[in-house]
Amino acid sequence: MRRPLIAGNWKMNNSVEESINLVRDLRDRELSEKVDVLICPPFTSLYAIINEIKNSSIKVGAQNMYYEDKGAFTGEVSPAMLKSIGVEYVIIGHSERRQYFNETDQLINKKLKAALTHGLIPILCVGETLEQREEGMEKETVKAQIVKAFKNIEKAEKVVIAYEPVWAIGTGKVATSEQAEEMSEFIRSIIATIYNSEVADNIIIQYGGSVKSLNISEIMSQPNIDGVLVGGASLNAEEFAKIVNFGEDKKGC
Repeated sequence: MRRPLIAGNWKMNNSVEESINLVRDLRDRELSEKVDVLICPPFTSLYAIINEIKNSSIKVGAQNMYYEDKGAFTGEVSPAMLKSIGVEYVIIGHSERRQYFNETDQLINKKLKAALTHGLIPILCVGETLEQREEGMEKETVKAQIVKAFKNIEKAEKVVIAYEPVWAIGTGKVATSEQAEEMSEFIRSIIATIYNSEVADNIIIQYGGSVKSLNISEIMSQPNIDGVLVGGASLNAEEFAKIVNFGEDKKGC
């Protein structure tokens, strides 16, 4: 059975002190044991956060990484560096990385390989723009992203896939539960085609895009959605805890 993964992407927010206060607030709340809880703070707060949650079930991930182990790559952070401080997950290919930093599918593929090589669990982000959806190209777009990202990837079952329609990220717009489920089912079928049905049945698929406590139950009621990647709502401990505790009598129980 796929265990739900509720992840918070803090993006470029919070000083170290603010990050510590936020994670302490979250840590001290009663969080569901039926799901995995993950937070992805900025690089500057990673080590401090990891020390704060040593005796907690909360997991920590990074928001990005480079694919080389070391070298003259000014401003970059390697998977080995992340692993050495206790990071478990890493977000790869977020639409903001693709949009603002021109990350290509080829680069994302290299990052995916490097993360897996170093024992990190990558969260691969895929999704279409509003223009692509309006043109009826959403499935074609997502399929191309997945096929290129998974090129020569052997440990596919270790990868988490986050479907984040670009038009729903930070906009307040949310894909309907039917749209999110349809795409998640489609993503699972792509993985089955590339690999096999066993890998497809075991891979975790998240939805991301203006997730809040008000819509989490409907999102998580969909059979092919195994978790969420939360943006702005994860910066509020009370709201994020509500998302984590979306329903003790629902999926994951």
